[in-house]
This record gives sequence, C-alpha cells and structure tokens, in this order.
Amino acid sequence: MGISAGTIRAKNRTARWLTETFQPPVVVSIQLLVSPLTEGGFPATMAYGALAALFVCVLPLLLLLVLVRLGKVTDHHVSDRKQRAPVLLMALASILAGLVVLEAVGAPRSVVAMVLAVVGGVVVLAGVSPFWKISGHAAAISCSTVIAVLMLGAAWSPLLLLIPAVGWSRVVLRAHSVAQVVTGSLFGGVVMAGIWWILQGLMVA
Repeated sequence: MGISAGTIRAKNRTARWLTETFQPPVVVSIQLLVSPLTEGGFPATMAYGALAALFVCVLPLLLLLVLVRLGKVTDHHVSDRKQRAPVLLMALASILAGLVVLEAVGAPRSVVAMVLAVVGGVVVLAGVSPFWKISGHAAAISCSTVIAVLMLGAAWSPLLLLIPAVGWSRVVLRAHSVAQVVTGSLFGGVVMAGIWWILQGLMVA
C-alpha cells in the first residue's frame, strides 16, 4: 500500500517546520544568550550573549538575506554547495569583528569561549563546503544541545532528541544525504562542543 498524498504533505510540512524553527542562526543565538550561565552575574550577563549573537548570527543573516534578494545566493539556507564557502567566510569576518568588540567591552570568558567554538565550526565548514555539503543544521543543533546538557546537567538530556529530528527534516527535504547529516551531527556534538569544553575549562576560572 502506497503512502497517501496527505501523509506526504504532512511529513513535508513537519520537516519544513523543524528546518525553519531550528535553523543555525536561531539555535546559535539561543546558545550564545545562555553561554554566561556558568559565571556569576547571570542573567544580567545575557546582554553580552545578545551582543555576541548580533555579530555571530544577526548581521551575517541580514547580509545573507540581502544577497538572496540580489540573486547572488539561491536561498537563506545556501542550498548551493558552491555558494557556501564565500557566505561562511563573510560570516567569519563578522564573528571576528564581534570578538574584538566583546574583548573591548570586557565580555565574560564564557561568552568568548562559546564564540570561539563557533569560529572553529565555521572555519571547518568553509573549508569542506567546496567539496562536500556537511549539514550546518545538524552541526548547530548537535553542538547546542550537547553543550546545554553539559552546562545544565543530565535532566536536560531530552534536548538531544532534537538532533535526529532536525537531521530527519534535512533528509526529508532532500537538502542533505544521511551521511552529510550524520557527519554534521558528529562534528557539532563532538568537535565543536569539545572545543567549547576545553576553552571553558581554560578560560573560565
């Protein structure tokens, strides 16, 4: 028995909702907002996380939307692999400018450590993108949820279920292969979260 058209539409709607709701700029912005949780002064220090999110997520996204509007980039998910490296390098320039600003205003070390973990991820993704399209969605949600559990404790482990859910959405929408989603998930959850874990230990006394 075949799958009905209604079932297919429902599956695609769910996949699209997951993809848009948990897209990297949204996920990383939340990650940055809560990054000072490990230091004193929270939640007032969320302002530094918001400043970081401005340079890491908001400004790159606005520039990307301008490029999409001008027809220079296919869509805001940068589906064309060949367009990813330039877009990621543009984002990297904004992030590095943000690091300068964060240092100038005396941002908490925990915020800087989180931004540096993102820098590591962007550099690797930019380097790989000309050859293979690793899922940025999978990397972002995996990194963020793993770090959340490390910061908040095992009680928050159900957040990890978002990793296969978001990965499933990218495969259903044919934006990535299973291998690209799995690689992105491992990269975000092991490498990026690992960078954060090491920097957190070194930078936050």
